[in-house]
Amino acid sequence: MESLCDFIVKELNVGVFVLDPQYRVRLWNRFMAHHSGVKSEDALGQPLFELFPELPQKWLSKKVDSVFVLKNFAFTSWEQRPYLFRFQHNRPITGGIDFMRQNFTFMPVRDDAGEVQAVAVTLIDATDSAIYQTMLQSAMQRLEENSNRDGLTGVFNRRYTDARLSDEIQRIQRYQAEPFSVVLFDLDHFKQVNDTYGHLAGDEVLREVARRVQVVLREPDVFGRYGGEEFILILPQTDQHGARVVAERIRAAIAAEPVASGEGTIPVTASLGVACFSPELGTPQAVTHAADEALYHSKHTGRNQVTVHSPQQAAQD
Repeated sequence: MESLCDFIVKELNVGVFVLDPQYRVRLWNRFMAHHSGVKSEDALGQPLFELFPELPQKWLSKKVDSVFVLKNFAFTSWEQRPYLFRFQHNRPITGGIDFMRQNFTFMPVRDDAGEVQAVAVTLIDATDSAIYQTMLQSAMQRLEENSNRDGLTGVFNRRYTDARLSDEIQRIQRYQAEPFSVVLFDLDHFKQVNDTYGHLAGDEVLREVARRVQVVLREPDVFGRYGGEEFILILPQTDQHGARVVAERIRAAIAAEPVASGEGTIPVTASLGVACFSPELGTPQAVTHAADEALYHSKHTGRNQVTVHSPQQAAQD
């Protein structure tokens, strides 16, 4: 009669198999047979790596050998190595998991003298845990991303751009990297837009301006709403000349055509100020203040233009 132990090993909803020092299979329970498609009678006595050549042989053999040598347990989880066997699972594909995620325990099987004769391996299906953790991480990333975004325009908010500005300065100070530039721009006569067309139309203008600017930016550029109708750009590895080119491109994109809204078409222009990081502008406050001074100059000399900060110009203003 089949022993209780044999019955449990066979019927347990956990993979169990046993390997000898030559990695030959000495036990192959029903779970392993069902998920692998290899029957127990076909697996017994066969080298594991011939049955499953896709297994990470170097890593797995080292793991098994350590149990023989150290005469102690070994473990691995799906977070360290997602799976060893490419077993299918029955969870929805929306979980983002390709193969069954697996936790393994490697246990020494000793004889009466205490010598390790074989290694018993248990495989636990950890797919549900992996899916839940993946979903949690994804949700946390979305929350973090949303916390960095302006609710109206979808671009970064001031808190995030201030942090990135500090990061850029630290990068330059640490690695002697190329300087970066900051562009501040402000929509011209935006109060009149709100007064004439209403705040809903003003919101639509802000969203459309953000969309137009994003189209002309590079991937590493950081674009954020600084407050009200004012926006900021951080241009990594961009000198004063390059920043002026980008700023002119943005100015032209904003003014290219009126913004269509339910209240009619609304002409929009912007005034821009550019400042490039330098030792004299060595703090986030200093470089943004310099860009703001240049923006102020653009505002007070005609609007819809770009001004690059210079100490001489700041003194005149």
